[in-house]
Amino acid sequence: MVETTTPEFDTAAPKEHFSKAVDEAKAAAQALGKQAQDYAGAYREKLTQTTSEWTEEAKVRSDDVLDRAFELANEGKTRASSAILGLGKLVEDNAGVVDERVGVAYGDYVRTAGRTIQDVADQLDSKEFSELAEEAREFVRTRPGVAIGIAAAGGFMLARMFKGSKD
Repeated sequence: MVETTTPEFDTAAPKEHFSKAVDEAKAAAQALGKQAQDYAGAYREKLTQTTSEWTEEAKVRSDDVLDRAFELANEGKTRASSAILGLGKLVEDNAGVVDERVGVAYGDYVRTAGRTIQDVADQLDSKEFSELAEEAREFVRTRPGVAIGIAAAGGFMLARMFKGSKD
């Protein structure tokens, strides 16, 4: 009978190569993980910086918008006070006509009304818009019924003016 011998393989060398390959793969995975963290950190920093810049720009723009709104409100206040002052002068100037047609006592009432209207215009002109807004809020808080009535009357007058301008 013939004896067959099986060759013996050295299993230590392939195991060592496999173990080395696994170690290299782990090291590569760790290096990739570190690189991904570095990229994520850089992107996070860039995003934070960009967000900060956008936030600052938005604050500046909103400040500009608020400044412009206050400018427009103050211009409107100045125009309104000028119009009221003109109305007061017109009323006071016509007191002489009332003296002639109705009587001096009624002319005095008209003069008083004209001066009162002019005083209101002066008070309006002397106050800042924010101060006027606070006074309006306080008026609405203390007299809500009167405020609603004034708003309704103003709305009615505006509706009549716009309706009249369409005809």
